[in-house]
Amino acid sequence: MSRVSPTIEGFRAAFRRPSLTFAEIAWRWTVGAVAWGLSLFWLVEYLNTLLVSKGDAALLSTKQPLLVARAIAHILRGSLNRAVLSAVVVLITAAMLWVVAASVGRIATVRGLLSRFRNDGTHNSSASTDATGESRPLRSVIGLSFLRAIVTLAAVLALVGAAVLCNFALPRENPQPGLVFILFLPMAGLVCLAWSALNWLLSLAAIFAVRDGDDALEAVFAAVAFFREHSRPVIAVSTWTGLAHLVAFSIASTAVSLPLAFIQVAPWRFVVAVIILVTLMYFAVVDWLYIVRLAGYVFIAEMPEALAEPAPQPVSAPSASPPQTSMDRDELILSDISNLAVET
Repeated sequence: MSRVSPTIEGFRAAFRRPSLTFAEIAWRWTVGAVAWGLSLFWLVEYLNTLLVSKGDAALLSTKQPLLVARAIAHILRGSLNRAVLSAVVVLITAAMLWVVAASVGRIATVRGLLSRFRNDGTHNSSASTDATGESRPLRSVIGLSFLRAIVTLAAVLALVGAAVLCNFALPRENPQPGLVFILFLPMAGLVCLAWSALNWLLSLAAIFAVRDGDDALEAVFAAVAFFREHSRPVIAVSTWTGLAHLVAFSIASTAVSLPLAFIQVAPWRFVVAVIILVTLMYFAVVDWLYIVRLAGYVFIAEMPEALAEPAPQPVSAPSASPPQTSMDRDELILSDISNLAVET
């Protein structure tokens, strides 16, 4: 069997099954729209609870930075506790919605990819019979999504703790903000790297929770073993899709910067509409690339024999030529011997 590229198979699956991309966009954009709606609702309701006295209005009308800051501090005094409490409620609600929607969406996309590769006539699946119809992977995938949310919360708290520690290192007599930033940057990099690795591992484990019906812990162990056995193709799929993501981000950034250059000439509503349209197109491409990467992982898990190196063909030994038994009488040495025998 010739060797097959899992990255190419991932792109082929994403092209041939656009419904998977639409499903990914549906649940992601639904959660995003609800989260933005809750955030705007929280902001509007919080601003409506603020009381502005005549003195605060007078200070705001002066447009002096110090007086405006004093007025804002007086307006927000005593209401930050309610703002923080309501923000926590909004975050918990959005997180719960994301956990459920991400779990349902991941089960749908993984099952679609499994059926696609197992029904493909060009390859033979080495996996056992599909047991996802009998198992109930929803609980396992919800557990993995909940762990991803916990890891994200832990990363945010770690960043806040790193900032606090770096602030303690700042001397009071001679403050040096540059030194604090230099100390914070490597700590933030380590936190982001750890969060990225754990989040990727938990998202990969969802494949085995859906395919094999494993619980959350068993799926994580299966994902670790999968990466150890197929590290090269997994890294290849992640690298190529990451480069494609970088190209898409560069193109989207350039496309967004163009209408901003005409903001003084064109109507601002038109500029905002173009920016929103380009941003939505970028998010759609990112979701499509995620399906490509997921399809590559599923292909590696389902058809490992297609990634094996072709066996070398045995080299046949050269056939030995039969020994020459007849003598050439025309050869010079033999002719001289025969003439000498005649003369004697």
